[in-house]
Amino acid sequence: MKRLFFVCLLLLSVMVGYSANGTFKVGSGTFLLSGKPFVVKAAELHYPRIPQPYWEHRIKMCKALGMNTICLYVFWNIHEQQEGVFDFSGQNDVAAFCRLCQKNGMYVIVRPGPYVCAEWDMGGLPWWLLKKKDIRLREQDPYFMERVRIFEQKVGEQLASLTIQRGGPIIMIQVENEYGSYGTDKPYVSEIRDCLRSIYGAEMTLFQCDWASNFENNGLSDLVWTMNFGTGANIDEQFKRLGELRPDAPKMCSEFWSGWFDKWGARHETRPAADMVAGIDRMLSKGISFSLYMTHGGTSFGHWAGANSPGFAPDVTSYDYDAPINEYGLATPKFDELRKMMAKYTDGRKLPAVPKAPMPIIAVPEFELTEFAPLEAGVTGQKEGTLMTFEEMDMGWGTMVYTTHLPEIPVKSVLTADCHDFAQVFVDGKLVGKIDRVKNERSLVLPAVKEKAELKIVVEAMGRINFGRGIKDFKGIVSEVTITADIDDCETVWKPRRWTNATIPDDYATAQKALATHHDAPASQPGYYRGYFQLSKVGDTFLNFEHWGKGQVYVNGHAMGRIWSIGPQQTLYVPGCWLKKGRNEVVVLDVVGPKQTTVWGQKEPELNKLQLEKPDKHNNISDKPDLNAANPIAKGTFQSGNGWQTIRFPHPQKGRYLAIECLSTHQDASQVAIAEIYLRGTNGQRLSRELWTAKYASSENENGNHMLDKTFDLQESTFWQTERKAAFPHLLVIDLGSEQTVSALEYLPRAEQGAPGSVKDYRIFLLASLP
Repeated sequence: MKRLFFVCLLLLSVMVGYSANGTFKVGSGTFLLSGKPFVVKAAELHYPRIPQPYWEHRIKMCKALGMNTICLYVFWNIHEQQEGVFDFSGQNDVAAFCRLCQKNGMYVIVRPGPYVCAEWDMGGLPWWLLKKKDIRLREQDPYFMERVRIFEQKVGEQLASLTIQRGGPIIMIQVENEYGSYGTDKPYVSEIRDCLRSIYGAEMTLFQCDWASNFENNGLSDLVWTMNFGTGANIDEQFKRLGELRPDAPKMCSEFWSGWFDKWGARHETRPAADMVAGIDRMLSKGISFSLYMTHGGTSFGHWAGANSPGFAPDVTSYDYDAPINEYGLATPKFDELRKMMAKYTDGRKLPAVPKAPMPIIAVPEFELTEFAPLEAGVTGQKEGTLMTFEEMDMGWGTMVYTTHLPEIPVKSVLTADCHDFAQVFVDGKLVGKIDRVKNERSLVLPAVKEKAELKIVVEAMGRINFGRGIKDFKGIVSEVTITADIDDCETVWKPRRWTNATIPDDYATAQKALATHHDAPASQPGYYRGYFQLSKVGDTFLNFEHWGKGQVYVNGHAMGRIWSIGPQQTLYVPGCWLKKGRNEVVVLDVVGPKQTTVWGQKEPELNKLQLEKPDKHNNISDKPDLNAANPIAKGTFQSGNGWQTIRFPHPQKGRYLAIECLSTHQDASQVAIAEIYLRGTNGQRLSRELWTAKYASSENENGNHMLDKTFDLQESTFWQTERKAAFPHLLVIDLGSEQTVSALEYLPRAEQGAPGSVKDYRIFLLASLP
């Protein structure tokens, strides 16, 4: 029996491509897998974004593409949703996911953070860290580091036995994530490295990833350095500096972005398949390793979608990402083109067959949600006193209702409040307006009120910011509320001090409790709605909520994700594995109220249908400045080619509105593109762009989602671009949020080879006001 066991073990090892144990090391110009040269061809998958019954199918889809490795993040906040309470079971069983990779002959790269970004709530950090108001995130804050070490140790208990040295599939571990885009702090990065090394052993290959423009800021000498960049990038340029510093090191693009993520109120993002395939082909022809982010994006179920910054740009529920494998696990034309190219790099072996989908796709006839309970039926706790945030009320996600009473204000007044994220303001039960953080709104007009009028502010939180310094993102009303009015030519200010703070968590248990006492659904009221549909057979479907307002959806108790009528996403992916024959329950928490209470399931998703109150282009002619009488603070010619360029002004300049006039391009074409813009202060440091907003653009290419805000979205791979036939001069105007004193402007053209659309002749203005 003992001999038979070892024969079976040997056959299994040969079948899946593993020895009983092995090594993964850095060689000269290449990685070495058990002593032999190895090119990593990794597919990025995120286990929480895929229903557990579909995990293996998605892994097999990646293998059918010609990939040899699965790359994954470990999401701290989904494993420790309450401090000290860890969950690695079921959908959170990351070790089981890694074992499925090994079963299917795939190696694994683990990225355990503690920060991951990933368009995930707070970049993967737990919300409860913010209960300590003065915490310093991603720094050597004693409490933060204590919790990081505990979390990483818990992950190690799941994964340390699965390293390649112990016969498992894990070949590399990442230290932190794109830290150069957050700050410069080698001692902090070093402490994360030491923590991981103590868990996974000295033999484990550790690496850190960053952009070509900032990887030196935090690069540690004993770690592998990898680059992150996207489809269309100039690959030689991306690795140029790394080659100068480490000529014999293996090269790897640890995130080659196949597409991009979507945000509420903007067009669905896509990237050309030909550019993606050409980039991977070029890397493989040079022996460069890569991880394709995303190969399959999946879905940010429930409340897990994050938000981007500067400003506040919440991400939609779908994480389709325009990836080769779509949100619901099927091959796309991108998949077919990539698979055809990858077949050249299999050493003569035939690629595995593309696996059959685990479920059919079905339609569901229209049905109505007829049961209703008012929003405040979901209140689970309340406190009297001063205004409190979600975190102070010990709630991670959901809605808060703030109530106070006003003195008599005989005239119209202005209410100002910093609401995170979507507020509806009521006076004596009547809706008087909304304050939308997405639109950078902080105030609205109140009508005249009588003494003891009830002021109620209902604040729904969306995803916490997942990128940049804005990740310390408290929810609820995060500053005092002021009410200002002019009475008898005097400015009068009221600051209500006594409030009722009431919490409404967005979980299914709260919804069920609220609906325990229900009545027939009214027309267009905020609250909980419930209905049912019947199935004779189960399958994947896409429930359409385009007639609904804003909120969360639960199907058979599963949190499906956020909805918002503005789009671009109008359907939610509902996996067939979470449906059943017979009656299926749908619950909608709609904080705004629906136009109609009907829902239906269709066979294809709707990811690109905007329903905005006004167009999203920044072309309001009243925001266009008259530059005829203005003097430019700089004018000249940008250099051609890739990379950052700096224009230093002769002396410091003051103003609120940055205007850049693009007079020509280096490509002798009319289409202009700009990837990123920064301004420097008088100390030579980059100014915060947190309060910047896009004000005016003479032209924006809406089809590619190349809108003006792309010039300050912290992403070097995205860009503002004019429409193809728009005429010179092109003008962009950015509101800096307040008057600033600046000494220089930094400009980055597109990252692609030859920097398409790069500006040649320019004029730069800094204006005190607009018309």
